[in-house]
Amino acid sequence: MIAAIPSPSSGSFGLGPLEIRGYGIMIALGVVVAVWWSQRRWVARGGTAEQVSTISLWAVPAGLVGARLYHVATDWRRFQGRWEDVPAVWQGGLGIPGGLAAGVIVGVLVARRQGISMGGVLDAMIPTLPVAQAIGRWGNWFNQELFGRPTDLPWGLRIDAGHRPTSHPVAETFHPTFLYEGLWNLALAWVLVRVDRRGVLRPGCLVGLWVCGYGLGRLWVESLRIDHASLLAGVRVNVWTSLVAILVGGAVALSGRDRMGAR
Repeated sequence: MIAAIPSPSSGSFGLGPLEIRGYGIMIALGVVVAVWWSQRRWVARGGTAEQVSTISLWAVPAGLVGARLYHVATDWRRFQGRWEDVPAVWQGGLGIPGGLAAGVIVGVLVARRQGISMGGVLDAMIPTLPVAQAIGRWGNWFNQELFGRPTDLPWGLRIDAGHRPTSHPVAETFHPTFLYEGLWNLALAWVLVRVDRRGVLRPGCLVGLWVCGYGLGRLWVESLRIDHASLLAGVRVNVWTSLVAILVGGAVALSGRDRMGAR
């Protein structure tokens, strides 16, 4: 195919004696952008950048740990006989639902200890999280992983023979699910900012709309993926997780609708 998205020839590059992995760079870049934007949003609400930095100092590591634990828990069979690889996050394998849950919970607890309005700081930080997710998803592009089923669309992702699934040894291009999810998350961030500005939801309830929106996007993206995944009742675990996110997040968002605040 002439029209296709190329994949990197390598997921890392050398910098002197160091090996820099593209996966790690994109995760770190996503965190930096989210923290920077959160600071700007929180300062505009009368807070300080240092307060966001303190929250992030605890929430970001918690999110990484939660993401890795979720991945291991939902795909534990792949680690049998090599449990020493569990901490090797640079090889890929972060379960976003676990990371988001752990990061938000720890962030709320830290905000409470600082005496900060939890609803206010949540509303300031929540729209930045899907942007971080969108950037971090490019790590999958560097690793040539978590792509979708074969496609001949012009934006198909070209995958090297060594990274193709054994079930599709001949196919060369696959759905770039990392790109689909990234674009969805950017659109979700825009919606969250618009809803926040209009005051449609009571303070702290924007998180429900984010969780619901993420679940919707992840549901259709997950239906395209063909990578190995743990199943529950014959359905991918992340599909069940997405359904739960849609229901719970939607319920929180609906219960938090502020009719008096809407303009």
